[in-house]
Amino acid sequence: MTKYNNKAWLYLAPALVLLIVFMLYPLFDVFVYSFEEDYNSITKTFTGYGFHNYYKVLTDPYFVKALTNTFTMVIITVPLSTMIAVMIAYGLTQIKALHRIFQTIYFLPYVTNTIAVGLVFLILFGSNNGTPAFINFISRIFTSKPVDFINGTHAQKMFVMCFYIIWQVMPFKILVLVGAFESVPKTVYEAARVDGTTKGRIFRRITLPLVSPMISYLVITGFIGAFKEYNNAVALFGTNLDQVGMNTIVGYVYNQLYLETGGYPSYASSAAIILFFIVLTITFFNIMITRRSSLSGVDYA
Repeated sequence: MTKYNNKAWLYLAPALVLLIVFMLYPLFDVFVYSFEEDYNSITKTFTGYGFHNYYKVLTDPYFVKALTNTFTMVIITVPLSTMIAVMIAYGLTQIKALHRIFQTIYFLPYVTNTIAVGLVFLILFGSNNGTPAFINFISRIFTSKPVDFINGTHAQKMFVMCFYIIWQVMPFKILVLVGAFESVPKTVYEAARVDGTTKGRIFRRITLPLVSPMISYLVITGFIGAFKEYNNAVALFGTNLDQVGMNTIVGYVYNQLYLETGGYPSYASSAAIILFFIVLTITFFNIMITRRSSLSGVDYA
């Protein structure tokens, strides 16, 4: 047994080395950076260790705004995108003709360049030299004049941002869920039909419980991905997200490092560690909820 264990560790060694060098060590380094007070990025010196960086970040209005924006995106996009993906994926499994074609069409947004998609949304929701875009003309049906969502109120900008995120993450979720629905044993459905179970009850009591581990996986990865949102915001609103009030936590970290206000790696590290613990906490609670719900099992009686 020891011989096989040593061989297994030998096979794992390259992956473990990469994990330590490119993930664990940088995480530890960022953690140390976050406690270095009055760090000078030019001289590479600091005055001591403490919690001043965390206090500075948590009391920074730009960080509070970025945190609020990120939580808003997470709360809106993750549940909505998951529910819509479940409905679409289940519908695709019920379509026999052109099933693969529809599946390919739904997957296209996932392989499309983020900036290119952002330009499309600018054309749909924004304005070009004062000329209202396509969606703005439609809005005249409900309002007296066109609405420029991209340059409008914060709620209008958030609507476009959430719409964009949901549209972009949907293909991957649909692809995963289609595979999960198709993997449910047909014999389970046949047994339920023999007992006279309705289609709605089959879906609620059999299909959903059996694919719930995959749904939980998508929810957890959805939370992680939504908390890391930045590229999509830049594609829609440009690099100066603080000015338009649409910055995210990752955008705040980037600004502290590189933009005009940059040169503060300690502040950036503190914000990154706060984000890390937020994601870790939410992931932990999601896993606990998933384990409890999985105990219910399948019941079609």
